[in-house]
Amino acid sequence: MKKTVKTRFAPSPTGDLHIGSLRTALFEYLFAKHNGGEFLLRIEDTDQTRYKEGSTEVIFEGLKWAGLDYDNKDNIIFQSKRTEIYQKFAAQLVEQDDAYYCFCSAERLEKMREEQIARKVAPKYDRHCLNLSKEEIGEKLKAGEPHVIRMKISEHISPPFEGGVSRRDKGVVNETNNHPAPIVVGAPLLRKEGIITFHDLIRGQVSFNLKEIDDQILIKSDGFPTYHLANVIDDHESEITHVIRAEDWLSSTPKHLILYKALGWDAPEFGHLSLILAPDKSKLSKRHGATSVLEFKKLGYLPEALINYIALLGWNPGTEQEIFSLKDLEKEFSLEKVQKAGAIFDINKLDWMNGEYIKKMDLDKLVDLCLPFLKACPERSPEYSGRVEGPRGTWEDKKYLKKIISLEQPRLNKLSDIAEATAYFFTEPQYEKELLKWRKADLKDAKEKLEFLIEKLSEIPNEDWNKNNLEAFIKELISIGKLETGNVLWPLRVALTGREKSPSPFEVAEVLGKEESLGRIKKAVEKI
Repeated sequence: MKKTVKTRFAPSPTGDLHIGSLRTALFEYLFAKHNGGEFLLRIEDTDQTRYKEGSTEVIFEGLKWAGLDYDNKDNIIFQSKRTEIYQKFAAQLVEQDDAYYCFCSAERLEKMREEQIARKVAPKYDRHCLNLSKEEIGEKLKAGEPHVIRMKISEHISPPFEGGVSRRDKGVVNETNNHPAPIVVGAPLLRKEGIITFHDLIRGQVSFNLKEIDDQILIKSDGFPTYHLANVIDDHESEITHVIRAEDWLSSTPKHLILYKALGWDAPEFGHLSLILAPDKSKLSKRHGATSVLEFKKLGYLPEALINYIALLGWNPGTEQEIFSLKDLEKEFSLEKVQKAGAIFDINKLDWMNGEYIKKMDLDKLVDLCLPFLKACPERSPEYSGRVEGPRGTWEDKKYLKKIISLEQPRLNKLSDIAEATAYFFTEPQYEKELLKWRKADLKDAKEKLEFLIEKLSEIPNEDWNKNNLEAFIKELISIGKLETGNVLWPLRVALTGREKSPSPFEVAEVLGKEESLGRIKKAVEKI
């Protein structure tokens, strides 16, 4: 009988949800859904020294915003509530000689590491407490001496399955693209004495020398478990079949496999994702700009676009397609197409992709999403006064807002761009009169063209004031008068918007209305 594929996202509540963590969650989610499995959430909150108030809520909010639904909403594991379980298994490991008590002080450990570094030796616990007698241990525990429990790394570990085992034989199938898993995966294999080898779903065969693996702490002096013990126990009890995580944890995998072996449990399969890198190929950090998921939300990125973009950071669909919905990704995703090399985070590519999603968005929905960004600019008066249709431009005037935002929809890359892009619709434009000149023309020429437009545009009835009529009317004036197009349209654009770049002056004039448009043109003439 096949086991249900299960993956888990297990963040620590120590700060904001990083974009790299979201990518890990996304790949875990996609792998589970592609294989008809379950995606679980676990909060690894045992490191009380790094715990940050509110971080758990940030994790929940970030995943919800991104649209990554986990299947255990009513049964999320919080590791801080399971300390007795971890302590029980740690005691079992001590009893079977796979772990031991360590009473070394922080000062001794620091001195030991300094000496090792001075000798150019990799820092590693020197097993000072490994050979304490039961009587010595008992006396120290009775006296209440601070201590930890360390795992005991042996260089003579036999493989849990002789010669390796097929996951197909064990009832677990990696059905990515309907291909069965490789014959040897997941379980560690020892090619020779002192070497532990395992199959990584992304990196292939990986080997570590047991001599280089430290006797990792399993239970800290405060009674809380470390990541190593807690995640192995929780993954086993949650029946996790595939652990997909960042490459930071690759070197910890041998320790975890040894713990699975010591506890008599089958190990899940492992896949380690390369890091997301900055353009300079260093690890992506705050110095490169936004890195937390909710920062991207505040900057006006759409969750669909962000998910689409980070899916392509390390995963190659093998086609030219770049725009994928979450459902598309669930269908197409495969660990076989995940690359080993680090992926470069390109903010310009994300902006482009976000803009593509904005272009296709329903206008009513876009207005609702843009409204908070418009309201966030106190210098933009929400009580803009028009001169024809009465008071308008308030945030409740959805009809007016739809006209404005529909003009900018094809040009927006981020929702947060909307306030600056549309400011001239809410306040009169401010600009230097020199901007009214078109190329080789002078201000006198600009004034003449604007006065000409005031005279002619005044003839258009209010009911005919729309972009199509305005464009046809003005272009006909240009043609009849044998005028230079730029000499007419450039000062008109500047008079209406105060900008060098904007939607066409015909579109802007339609939204502003006849009276406001003529009023701005007259002010431009007065400015000259």
